[in-house]
Amino acid sequence: MSLLIGAVAGAFLAVAFLYLQNDIHRNYLDPKIPFQIYNPPPAPNYDRSDSWFLNPALAKFYADPRKVDVFFVHGTSYNGGKDWLGSTSSNTIQQEVQRVQLPNYAGPFAIMGNIYAPKYRQASLYTQLTLRDDAREARQFAYHDVLAAFTHFLKTRRGGHGFMIVGVEQGGLLAERLLRDVVVPNPDLRGQLVAAYLLETLAPESQFGNPSPWVPACMSRQQTGCVVSYLSINSGRPDIALQVLQKAVYWQGDGLEGLGSQKGVCVNPLIGAATNEEVDARRSLGATNATDLEWGTEPARIARKVSAHCLGGLLFVDKPKSPSFDDGGTWEEKRKVNPYNLFYGDLQADMQARWLSFQALPKPSVQAKP
Repeated sequence: MSLLIGAVAGAFLAVAFLYLQNDIHRNYLDPKIPFQIYNPPPAPNYDRSDSWFLNPALAKFYADPRKVDVFFVHGTSYNGGKDWLGSTSSNTIQQEVQRVQLPNYAGPFAIMGNIYAPKYRQASLYTQLTLRDDAREARQFAYHDVLAAFTHFLKTRRGGHGFMIVGVEQGGLLAERLLRDVVVPNPDLRGQLVAAYLLETLAPESQFGNPSPWVPACMSRQQTGCVVSYLSINSGRPDIALQVLQKAVYWQGDGLEGLGSQKGVCVNPLIGAATNEEVDARRSLGATNATDLEWGTEPARIARKVSAHCLGGLLFVDKPKSPSFDDGGTWEEKRKVNPYNLFYGDLQADMQARWLSFQALPKPSVQAKP
């Protein structure tokens, strides 16, 4: 009996320590100033190359007219502290995007895509860990930079008919609003949308389910004009799923509301379809850790090692047992997007299939000028 009491007490103390540690970190990252009186960093100028990580429309880069234009919105790379928003001139922030996010999450789309990746005044990691009004306002602020970059992208992109939108984590939430506010109301843009990818993003099924008043969830790899959205959870950590659902938000008008009892969209990237089917590892086309690879370098991939299934709007994943796919690092790094991509090969095949399907569609007729 004494051993049992000791074990229970030990477990209780471990959980209490974890909560205390989380509170300490969150408190350290809290700017401790109301967002309403906060002075944000200078706005980026999207006419300048230094406001982009990648932009083939500028002379420094090269755009292939045979490829599809891809607008890529990176995830959180700024932890927080004295600022609500990350500066686009911060070397630390830029290095994390260039080291981790571009090679792992933009990389799959580069094989057939011209990647346009803007810098923006992102909301800090702290804003992703709380539902405070200040934090929501910071996340709403970041959208206006992304909107300005997307407007510039539409005016200057060099590819032909058709484009893709890809957003990761915080970037996925911002891309979700681009779809709703800019793409869907414009018949021409909606007709040019090859696909949207909201990676590691919990998008509400009420807006992206089937049927959808916006952009429907993809039901096959040959479908175009649809959305691939998923938020992956380690199958061995159901506790993480509960934490994620408690903090999930979606766009309601111009503001952010808690997801509440709404179910998220889950498109399994192993097959490119919204289904609750258990997809085993034999269908996985390749996980990789591309962190620190030079841009344009194809990473080595490990195929047939990742299985996944959708449950309750989340994607539960069994990943390879390899140090390359460990969730190690600092407390902050564990709460940002993973420094590897379990679905690299699958996303690469997915975007190629949708781009080829889109190219085979009848082109819209152009009326002759009088």
